[in-house]
Amino acid sequence: MIEIRKEEQSDSGAIHQLNMAAFDNGPEADLVDKLRNSCKDYLSFVAVEDGSIVGHILFTPVTVDGCSTAGMGLAPMAVLPSYQRKGIGSELERYGLEFLRKAVCPFVIVLGHPEYYPRFGFELASTYQLICQWEGVPDDAFMVVIFDKVALPESGGIVRYLDEFNEAM
Repeated sequence: MIEIRKEEQSDSGAIHQLNMAAFDNGPEADLVDKLRNSCKDYLSFVAVEDGSIVGHILFTPVTVDGCSTAGMGLAPMAVLPSYQRKGIGSELERYGLEFLRKAVCPFVIVLGHPEYYPRFGFELASTYQLICQWEGVPDDAFMVVIFDKVALPESGGIVRYLDEFNEAM
Protein backbone atom coordinates (compact mmCIF):
# COMPACT_ATOMS: atom_id res chain seq x y z
CA MET A 1 0.00 0.00 0.00
CA ILE A 2 1.25 3.46 -0.91
CA GLU A 3 1.56 6.13 1.79
CA ILE A 4 1.81 9.80 0.81
CA ARG A 5 3.58 12.04 3.30
CA LYS A 6 5.63 15.23 3.51
CA GLU A 7 9.30 14.93 2.69
CA GLU A 8 11.57 14.48 5.69
CA GLN A 9 15.16 15.70 5.83
CA SER A 10 16.45 12.12 5.69
CA ASP A 11 14.63 11.57 2.36
CA SER A 12 16.85 13.85 0.27
CA GLY A 13 19.24 11.15 -0.97
CA ALA A 14 16.44 8.80 -1.99
CA ILE A 15 14.58 11.66 -3.71
CA HIS A 16 17.73 12.55 -5.66
CA GLN A 17 18.17 8.96 -6.83
CA LEU A 18 14.49 8.66 -7.71
CA ASN A 19 14.62 11.78 -9.90
CA MET A 20 17.82 10.53 -11.57
CA ALA A 21 16.08 7.25 -12.44
CA ALA A 22 12.76 8.79 -13.49
CA PHE A 23 14.32 11.46 -15.70
CA ASP A 24 17.14 9.35 -17.16
CA ASN A 25 19.88 11.33 -15.39
CA GLY A 26 18.39 14.67 -16.47
CA PRO A 27 18.76 17.98 -14.59
CA GLU A 28 15.68 17.45 -12.41
CA ALA A 29 17.52 15.75 -9.52
CA ASP A 30 20.02 18.60 -9.18
CA LEU A 31 17.21 21.13 -9.56
CA VAL A 32 15.33 19.59 -6.62
CA ASP A 33 18.48 19.74 -4.49
CA LYS A 34 19.10 23.39 -5.39
CA LEU A 35 15.50 24.37 -4.69
CA ARG A 36 15.52 22.57 -1.35
CA ASN A 37 18.66 24.49 -0.35
CA SER A 38 17.56 27.93 -1.55
CA CYS A 39 13.79 28.04 -1.02
CA LYS A 40 12.20 27.92 2.41
CA ASP A 41 8.64 27.93 1.08
CA TYR A 42 8.69 24.71 -0.93
CA LEU A 43 6.32 21.78 -0.41
CA SER A 44 7.58 18.30 -1.12
CA PHE A 45 5.65 15.04 -0.81
CA VAL A 46 6.80 11.47 -1.26
CA ALA A 47 5.02 8.22 -2.05
CA VAL A 48 6.33 5.39 0.11
CA GLU A 49 5.83 1.65 -0.31
CA ASP A 50 7.32 -0.84 2.15
CA GLY A 51 9.61 1.86 3.55
CA SER A 52 11.01 2.87 0.14
CA ILE A 53 10.37 6.15 -1.64
CA VAL A 54 8.84 5.36 -5.03
CA GLY A 55 7.42 8.77 -5.98
CA HIS A 56 8.01 12.47 -5.36
CA ILE A 57 6.31 15.77 -6.14
CA LEU A 58 7.63 19.27 -5.53
CA PHE A 59 5.84 22.62 -5.38
CA THR A 60 7.71 25.94 -5.24
CA PRO A 61 6.49 29.55 -5.29
CA VAL A 62 5.67 31.26 -8.58
CA THR A 63 4.60 34.84 -9.15
CA VAL A 64 2.56 36.61 -11.80
CA ASP A 65 3.59 40.10 -12.87
CA GLY A 66 1.06 42.56 -11.47
CA CYS A 67 -0.18 40.14 -8.82
CA SER A 68 0.60 40.60 -5.14
CA THR A 69 -0.19 36.99 -4.25
CA ALA A 70 2.13 34.10 -5.07
CA GLY A 71 0.94 30.71 -6.20
CA MET A 72 2.86 27.47 -6.54
CA GLY A 73 4.55 25.79 -9.45
CA LEU A 74 4.47 22.02 -9.72
CA ALA A 75 7.83 20.68 -10.85
CA PRO A 76 9.09 18.12 -10.93
CA MET A 77 6.96 15.07 -10.26
CA ALA A 78 8.70 11.72 -10.53
CA VAL A 79 7.90 8.04 -10.04
CA LEU A 80 10.45 5.24 -10.18
CA PRO A 81 10.25 3.63 -13.63
CA SER A 82 9.25 0.23 -12.20
CA TYR A 83 6.32 1.88 -10.38
CA GLN A 84 5.05 4.03 -13.25
CA ARG A 85 1.56 3.55 -14.70
CA LYS A 86 0.25 2.31 -11.35
CA GLY A 87 -1.51 5.51 -10.26
CA ILE A 88 1.23 6.73 -7.91
CA GLY A 89 1.74 9.98 -9.81
CA SER A 90 -2.01 10.59 -9.71
CA GLU A 91 -2.07 9.98 -5.95
CA LEU A 92 0.78 12.44 -5.44
CA GLU A 93 -0.94 14.97 -7.68
CA ARG A 94 -4.30 14.76 -5.90
CA TYR A 95 -2.70 14.83 -2.45
CA GLY A 96 -0.54 17.86 -3.27
CA LEU A 97 -3.34 19.85 -4.89
CA GLU A 98 -5.76 19.13 -2.05
CA PHE A 99 -3.11 20.16 0.49
CA LEU A 100 -2.54 23.44 -1.37
CA ARG A 101 -6.26 24.11 -1.77
CA LYS A 102 -6.77 23.68 1.99
CA ALA A 103 -3.72 25.88 2.63
CA VAL A 104 -5.48 28.63 0.64
CA CYS A 105 -2.98 28.65 -2.21
CA PRO A 106 -4.69 30.71 -4.94
CA PHE A 107 -3.33 28.82 -7.97
CA VAL A 108 -0.91 26.15 -9.15
CA ILE A 109 1.02 26.32 -12.42
CA VAL A 110 2.46 23.35 -14.31
CA LEU A 111 4.54 23.03 -17.44
CA GLY A 112 3.79 19.46 -18.41
CA HIS A 113 2.10 16.84 -20.56
CA PRO A 114 -1.15 18.25 -22.02
CA GLU A 115 -2.85 14.84 -21.90
CA TYR A 116 -2.03 14.18 -18.24
CA TYR A 117 -2.68 17.26 -16.13
CA PRO A 118 -6.22 18.29 -17.20
CA ARG A 119 -7.64 15.28 -15.32
CA PHE A 120 -6.63 17.09 -12.12
CA GLY A 121 -8.40 20.32 -13.04
CA PHE A 122 -5.60 22.05 -14.93
CA GLU A 123 -6.66 24.34 -17.78
CA LEU A 124 -4.68 26.21 -20.40
CA ALA A 125 -3.00 29.13 -18.64
CA SER A 126 -3.60 31.21 -21.76
CA THR A 127 -7.33 31.08 -20.96
CA TYR A 128 -6.47 33.48 -18.13
CA GLN A 129 -3.87 35.40 -20.16
CA LEU A 130 -1.08 33.84 -18.13
CA ILE A 131 2.16 33.60 -20.10
CA CYS A 132 5.21 31.50 -19.34
CA GLN A 133 8.42 33.44 -18.73
CA TRP A 134 10.30 31.20 -21.19
CA GLU A 135 9.81 31.60 -24.92
CA GLY A 136 8.81 28.66 -27.06
CA VAL A 137 6.71 26.84 -24.45
CA PRO A 138 3.76 25.18 -26.23
CA ASP A 139 0.45 26.73 -25.20
CA ASP A 140 -1.11 23.35 -24.43
CA ALA A 141 1.75 22.41 -22.05
CA PHE A 142 1.47 25.51 -19.83
CA MET A 143 -1.48 25.05 -17.48
CA VAL A 144 -3.03 26.36 -14.30
CA VAL A 145 -5.50 25.16 -11.71
CA ILE A 146 -7.13 28.09 -9.92
CA PHE A 147 -8.50 27.89 -6.40
CA ASP A 148 -9.14 31.67 -6.04
CA LYS A 149 -9.82 33.55 -9.29
CA VAL A 150 -9.87 36.89 -7.48
CA ALA A 151 -6.16 36.48 -6.66
CA LEU A 152 -5.13 36.71 -10.32
CA PRO A 153 -5.11 39.97 -12.27
CA GLU A 154 -7.87 40.11 -14.90
CA SER A 155 -5.31 41.18 -17.46
CA GLY A 156 -3.16 38.11 -16.77
CA GLY A 157 0.60 38.46 -16.77
CA ILE A 158 3.90 36.68 -17.05
CA VAL A 159 4.35 33.73 -14.69
CA ARG A 160 7.79 33.67 -13.10
CA TYR A 161 9.43 30.64 -11.55
CA LEU A 162 12.33 30.75 -9.09
CA ASP A 163 15.70 31.54 -10.71
CA GLU A 164 16.95 27.96 -10.20
CA PHE A 165 14.59 26.83 -12.97
CA ASN A 166 16.37 29.00 -15.54
CA GLU A 167 19.38 26.67 -15.55
CA ALA A 168 17.17 23.60 -16.06
CA MET A 169 15.33 25.17 -18.99
